[in-house]
Amino acid sequence: MKALNLFGAVLLLSACTGGVPDYDATGTFEATEVVVSAEVQGRLLSFDVDEGMHLQGGQQVGVIDTMQLYLKKLQLEASMKSVDGQQPDIVKQVAATKEQIVQAERECDRIANLLRVDAANQKQLDDAETMLEVLRKQLDAQNSSLQNSSRSLAWQSSSVGIQVAQVDDQLKKSRVCSPITGTVLAKYAEEGELAAPGTPLFKVADMEQIYLRAYVTSRQLSRIKLGQQLAVYADYGEDVRHEYQGVVTWISDTAEFTPKMILTEDERANQVYAVKIAVRNDGMLKIGMYGGLYLPEGE
Repeated sequence: MKALNLFGAVLLLSACTGGVPDYDATGTFEATEVVVSAEVQGRLLSFDVDEGMHLQGGQQVGVIDTMQLYLKKLQLEASMKSVDGQQPDIVKQVAATKEQIVQAERECDRIANLLRVDAANQKQLDDAETMLEVLRKQLDAQNSSLQNSSRSLAWQSSSVGIQVAQVDDQLKKSRVCSPITGTVLAKYAEEGELAAPGTPLFKVADMEQIYLRAYVTSRQLSRIKLGQQLAVYADYGEDVRHEYQGVVTWISDTAEFTPKMILTEDERANQVYAVKIAVRNDGMLKIGMYGGLYLPEGE
């Protein structure tokens, strides 16, 4: 790789000294690269990826074994049904007590009527009213206990439901998909291999829009700004270069030492600022290729 960079630098120097004016800034082309890693553990049941393949964003390219996750989901769903089956039927369970209260109210009314004609005594009425009050408190206690039990079971069911959602998320992550539309640059795994969370599977890059990462001196900063359109040149050696229209998308706010193999307008400049110019790729630009640009003259 170092030899290729050196060769590129030699080509760039030859282009700059072969009758072509020196660039104001030079750099290399780079792209947005994403390393796709496994998110769950298991064996790669399928993995349809090859270097150079073009993928669409969201395209599924592989599947990690999901049998254990599927069985766990079945177990959790059965547990949820069991919990739901334990929910008390409050209406039916308090129906008998309510009926007893109705009978006790009737008994109180009957004894009260008898008391008015001196066919019963006060103690009989007091006993009947006491029994009615006991039944009413018993009904309140039953309702409170059954409602607490129902809420507890509902919370258990909700907890199991969350676990099912977690398994569903893991099942979704078992499908290996490309996060962006781009070209596969490298493949790190093969079908049948065991993958673990975080294991790199492949690298994909957006090659339709790439960036020239160039470096400018502090004197040149006033001549470049975000959103500015600039002409970018890619050198192919032997005085062959192509011009592309680019847009400045990023300017570093901190200086750094001039990287090796980078030419600047002022060779004595020790520190430079990195800038990125977005360029629409026609298929000829490659990652690592050297390029340059000219800046407009300052006021």
